Amino acid sequence: MAPDPRSTSRLANDAWESLLTAHAAVLKGVSAADRWSEVSMREYDVLYTLSKRDGPIRARELNKQVLLSQPALSRLLDRLAERGMIHREPDPADGRGVLVSLTDDGRATQRRVGGRHAVDVARLIGSRLSAEELRLLETLCRKLAH
Repeated sequence: MAPDPRSTSRLANDAWESLLTAHAAVLKGVSAADRWSEVSMREYDVLYTLSKRDGPIRARELNKQVLLSQPALSRLLDRLAERGMIHREPDPADGRGVLVSLTDDGRATQRRVGGRHAVDVARLIGSRLSAEELRLLETLCRKLAH
């Protein structure tokens, strides 16, 4: 294989552009699926993030893990609480903080929507990449995330 003549800076920027383009294409495919009548994709993102936790999480910590601004997350949490999908309570360690957790209904909704969503992801990504490429993609994305 011939060496790539592009500079590291150019390679990084080309990789970035490819990453954003791939993200947009997959997101369009996922959002086009008939999965989002029960909860929006953003609501699902919050439910999924909470489902990976063993217990309550501080709202501030949750905000670090989802792609929403703090005010947008607060409004979304209000809606999810009104619908009975999450529970909020004051943080006993810090009265200014709020702890957020899934209710039984929120967990059931996440599982129901998540199962269908997983099928869409497998169709959109798993059908285009080999098992080896999927493992490499996961490794690279985890490396970039940390």
